[in-house]
Amino acid sequence: MVDFRVTRRGMLGLGLAGLGLAATRGQAQTAVAMQLSWLHSVQFAGSYIAEARGYWRDEGLAVALHPGGPNAPVEPPVASGRALVGISAADYTAAAVAEGAPFRILAVAMQKNPFAIASLPARPVTSPADLPGLRIGMALANMPVLKALCLLNGVDMDRIEVVPTQYDAAPLLAGQVDCLLCWATDLPVAMAVRGIDCVTMLMADFGYVLHSQTYIATEDSIASRRSELVALLRGEVRGWEDCRADPAAAVRLTLDRHPDAGLDPAVQALQIERQLPLMFPDLTGAHGFGWFTEETVAANIRTLKLLGREVGPDLWDRSILEDLRG
Repeated sequence: MVDFRVTRRGMLGLGLAGLGLAATRGQAQTAVAMQLSWLHSVQFAGSYIAEARGYWRDEGLAVALHPGGPNAPVEPPVASGRALVGISAADYTAAAVAEGAPFRILAVAMQKNPFAIASLPARPVTSPADLPGLRIGMALANMPVLKALCLLNGVDMDRIEVVPTQYDAAPLLAGQVDCLLCWATDLPVAMAVRGIDCVTMLMADFGYVLHSQTYIATEDSIASRRSELVALLRGEVRGWEDCRADPAAAVRLTLDRHPDAGLDPAVQALQIERQLPLMFPDLTGAHGFGWFTEETVAANIRTLKLLGREVGPDLWDRSILEDLRG
């Protein structure tokens, strides 16, 4: 698993863009790219729908979706201009900006962070207070995440034994650890599909507020390619609204479009079932897909500070969403 990254990332005719009208299907398409944060899966189903149903074509765009992966970080293609937009996460973007990258977060897909603590019913972890005295399996790179959770909840981290593990459920099932730090949408899903009961404690329910699956672009693109960004996000919004309305169709489309990705239909179906509530909480219902507020930004800034990243609210730029909503 990769913690979020950006979709790792022509102009429309000025008359059409100024009026906010969709381009006709006969109009020339402007080619742009969006860099995904990971390999193809239902995690990006809304984008597949936008492509398959012509939502981007109607906006005058031909969008190439570039898969990410362990050797395909989101940020370099976006910084170089090879991708107009990337799918990232607030902590990755903050780290890149600290190194001088001119990124801004334009929209937020996962309003609730997917990080979770997974355990078995025999010794369940239902709150951070259950962690002292337990062995937690995790990648050492995620130590700041565990530390932040403990600080947020007054838990003595020194009383938790951290066991370095690969990203796999095997150590938990073998009794080598008592719980795992993971995403709620993958290892718990893999266990459930195998018929293994799993207790999943979502860290977002205990103060770990951090935007994930965020859309990033450069300051230059926001200034000079604004109409394309609006068009791309408009198609993305429509795609994800369709996914929410019919997740089964989204799974079928994902499997049909990526037959060689080794995707398990049952895993994909359960993954999207658990992913959508993270993307469509009350805030999204009130303001639409991708929206964020001054309050949610402030909460992210507090969490980022615990992770060692000092950022200001200008890391987020809501102007593209505001233009989209007209």
